[in-house]
Amino acid sequence: MKTVLISIFVLWGLVSTGYGGTIYKWMDKDGVLNFTNDDNRIPSEYRNQVQELEFGESQEAETPALPRVSTHEDEGARVDIYGKGEDYWTAKVQPWKKQLQEATENIETIAGKINERAKEEAGKHLSRAQLNMDLAYRNQLLEEISEYQAQVRKANEMLNEIKQEAKEAKARPEWLE
Repeated sequence: MKTVLISIFVLWGLVSTGYGGTIYKWMDKDGVLNFTNDDNRIPSEYRNQVQELEFGESQEAETPALPRVSTHEDEGARVDIYGKGEDYWTAKVQPWKKQLQEATENIETIAGKINERAKEEAGKHLSRAQLNMDLAYRNQLLEEISEYQAQVRKANEMLNEIKQEAKEAKARPEWLE
């Protein structure tokens, strides 16, 4: 946080004196907003996310508003360290949550069909043909359950990967709910 404040004061000093030029800004992996007027001082891993701020001598009397620096620890943080906010994370997690819910509901529906069929046939004497048809029907339903279970596993895997990615990006956990 100390680095951020020093950087902001340096930027403010440059701007308020009417100094013309370009200021480069980026956020590092720790969520610290960095500024420099020398593009050679930008670490290579952050070069693709640098924003250039142009300041000219005509801006002597007017100091531009400084950006709000937000970090994960900041209660008002609205973006992760890569600048992605709640909408991004919600959109990323929703399809997998939907798949998980639908697959789970389908498993429950099929399990209900199996149980209902078992209740209907309880105590009945079925012919060999009826037993074979019943067995084929149950195998088909079990195969469907197996397919939906694979969807549940995949959705859970993807949700766990997204949670890990969000944690590394210092996104707010409630954005994934």
